[in-house]
Amino acid sequence: MKGFIKTVFASALGFFVALIIVSILSVGIFAGMVASVSSSGFQLKEKSFLHLKLEGLLKERTSSNPLMELLGLYNNDMPELGLDDILSAIKKAKENENIKGIYIDSKAFSASSASLQAIRDALVDFKTSKKFIVAYADYYTQGAYYISTVADKLVLNPQGGLDLHGLSVSPTYYKGLLDKLGVEMQVFKVGAYKSAVEPFTSSKMSDPNREQLLGFINDIWGNIAADIAKSRKITVQQVNLAADKLPLLQSQDSIVSSKLVDALMYETDVKNYLRKLTGLEKKDQLRAATITDLKDVELKSSLTKSMDKIAILYAEGEITSGSSTSDEGITNEKYVKEIEKLKDDENVKAVVFRVNSPGGSAYASEQIWKAITDLKAVKPVVVSMGDYAASGGYYISCNASKIVAEPTSLTGSIGIFGMFPNVEGLTQKLGLSFDNVKTNKLSDFGDITRPMREEEKVILQAYINRGYELFTKRCADGRKIPIAKLKEIAQGHIWSGTQALKLGLIDKLGGLDVAVKEAAVLAKTKDYSTAEYPEKSDFLTNLLSDKKEQLKVNLVKEYLGDDYQMVSLMKKVKNQDYIQARLPYIISVR
Repeated sequence: MKGFIKTVFASALGFFVALIIVSILSVGIFAGMVASVSSSGFQLKEKSFLHLKLEGLLKERTSSNPLMELLGLYNNDMPELGLDDILSAIKKAKENENIKGIYIDSKAFSASSASLQAIRDALVDFKTSKKFIVAYADYYTQGAYYISTVADKLVLNPQGGLDLHGLSVSPTYYKGLLDKLGVEMQVFKVGAYKSAVEPFTSSKMSDPNREQLLGFINDIWGNIAADIAKSRKITVQQVNLAADKLPLLQSQDSIVSSKLVDALMYETDVKNYLRKLTGLEKKDQLRAATITDLKDVELKSSLTKSMDKIAILYAEGEITSGSSTSDEGITNEKYVKEIEKLKDDENVKAVVFRVNSPGGSAYASEQIWKAITDLKAVKPVVVSMGDYAASGGYYISCNASKIVAEPTSLTGSIGIFGMFPNVEGLTQKLGLSFDNVKTNKLSDFGDITRPMREEEKVILQAYINRGYELFTKRCADGRKIPIAKLKEIAQGHIWSGTQALKLGLIDKLGGLDVAVKEAAVLAKTKDYSTAEYPEKSDFLTNLLSDKKEQLKVNLVKEYLGDDYQMVSLMKKVKNQDYIQARLPYIISVR
């Protein structure tokens, strides 16, 4: 019996020892796989160039996740590019002596106008270094072409195309679908131009919405056309004439004769041209550095011994109440904590609040506004507006020490609305019926199986009105504009950055660099470094932390592909707060 027990014990011990060894080996192998994905071992050589590949969807920031890459949960058909990484790479390329120029390689690329302008402005600044910029594409999207026109030599494939067509906005309207389903959206709003509810209540644009959208895209296109004309040494009229003829459907020779591009060349010829520009022989291998390659290269201008920091707090996406473990969106609990940490950090002398948001929950916007107000009482806060800082995005921005926006940023939309579904028609079609008992007259307020009573509508509209009064007061106080004047330019009206400057809604035109400089001036510091928040999580953090929500998002994106946007919209409608300060659409330049 004793021998049997010894044998069992020895077997069990051996099993557990083997399990521990296998676990250690597995972790080591997995770590090695991750290291192979996450580290490129890149070394920047002489006679190199920055390979600026414009492909995929542009976002404010992206964080690499080797785990997702290993699991195949990144969409290779529509990769995500970080604007912060692109701007940093261009700066490093300008400073580094080993990099002789930039090669813009355009693919399928989608971005909003302010982000496009930020990249283009960075390239214009790069040209002051006297280094070359060459652009090539088989097919230029309009956004990629806008960026590429800054190049010294703009090249198109002899069988390629150039998409230049101007701007348009085509909102989707759901009222017909909702009518067929038997669903009525009961809407309460303030602001003649607050059009976020229109897709659910109408089948076409209202006159005020048509007016503001046309004014906005005309202003944006005017800026784009002027930049293209200046770089291509043609007139704005020539740009518009070319756009009206749809160059994509014209011959390649006519695109050259219209001065939209400089030359027709195959990619192999362009690469030989790059060898010549970098001082290499035809037989030599090109020395290309990608955006990813340059992430580990030091930016000389950022090296400082000072402990002073200018913090850049990125806030991108819709504003929602509560907390979230996902990297997407702006939740009030998460951002209030981030802002409080920056307020208490003595090394942070000023904060640049980088806002890229169409708005969202009015309640969450108020909480973030309060946190920014408390931060401003301790140190300067400068808002840098990205593509959007509208409605709730403007709410959280309005009380900053200064506001900086790109000429093509979309801002304003100072308005508020509530939207409540009535599914009585749907339940009747399905044969469902409901009954109710209650203790008080309004105990069943919010019941979506019936239309609202007049008394409920009056109470709710009064609530919406109070929300609008608070919103406009926050903006008027923050911008030091009389409330009566502020209300004249509110009403839910959207404005471009250029228009907003004239109206006093912002202080200055420019990108993130301009905002950082403004923050340094207000903080009275000349020797400082910048630090980005929320901090990008590395692989180990992602592995050890609860990232279930982010993993689910990536899985759903991978499975649904292009249909993800529609599912995402329906989820937002289902989960959003009833009272909203947001835009109904996103305008991208493709």
